[in-house]
Amino acid sequence: MSSRFTAWSVAAALATMASAALAADDPLKICLDEDRPPLSVHQRGKPDAGFDVLLAKAIAERLGRPLTIQWFESKLDEDASPQLEANALLSDGRCSLVGGYALTQDSLVVPGMKTARLPDFAGATRDDRRRRVPLGVLAPSQPYVYSPMTVVLGPKARGRKIGDIGDLAGLRLVIESGSLGDAILMTFDKGRLIDSITHLVPGRDDLLGALQRGDHDATLIDLARFDAHRAAHPDTAITASGYYYPIGANRGYVGLASDGALIEAVNKALGQLAAEGKIAEFGKQAGLTYLPPREPAILGDVWTKIIQR
Repeated sequence: MSSRFTAWSVAAALATMASAALAADDPLKICLDEDRPPLSVHQRGKPDAGFDVLLAKAIAERLGRPLTIQWFESKLDEDASPQLEANALLSDGRCSLVGGYALTQDSLVVPGMKTARLPDFAGATRDDRRRRVPLGVLAPSQPYVYSPMTVVLGPKARGRKIGDIGDLAGLRLVIESGSLGDAILMTFDKGRLIDSITHLVPGRDDLLGALQRGDHDATLIDLARFDAHRAAHPDTAITASGYYYPIGANRGYVGLASDGALIEAVNKALGQLAAEGKIAEFGKQAGLTYLPPREPAILGDVWTKIIQR
């Protein structure tokens, strides 16, 4: 009996070691948007770059796994749904995590439809672009960066002191239709700024280009988007006001709720990297104005909060 038990124990130990070795060789697949500088950038003939690329490499290293990035393209238009795109990519097995995901209650609810189309992704076939994917339930990691909205000023408003949205009164405002900034400006103080707002079509009109030309005086956009513009146009005439809208979202990873062990491991790695100051360092390397996560970790009903303000 003793020799038989010993043989079984050795076999079990070898099986466990083989399983661990296989897991270590299994790539950590992370989906990233190919055109969201300075968070993530993928261009043919150039090295992959961005804050989320640096962080993904560090996470994979902490987990002892090689990294594979699945690049995808998210359309900037009124019909796009980042929630459904992320869910489809995860549910189709294109990746185990989607990086740079805005952590809000609305973005994490069980989807109201059973299937969704995949966004365009590297390696997609014609059939991939046509089919619909059965959706799962999303689960977030802990946040790793805070992503606020900021007021950006055109050349004619340079130096204008902005301490609140009300300080935009008298300026020629420009915003993309259907955006979060649009909701904030249109509903401020019962519509006090409406007559000063010009709407542009996302994905078609050049918002920051129009501001740069002096056609408008100010806009309200995601801080990382201004970082990207400043990096691409170091001589730009538009400037940051230094004002951050008080309702902002953290960003983190999102996976499927069925993959809880991975989310737990990623959270542990994120905690270690944050404590060592590595995440802030990655932001600096990528040209991102890094702000650490803020409470609440997951933003509640953002639209109600905006309207109430």
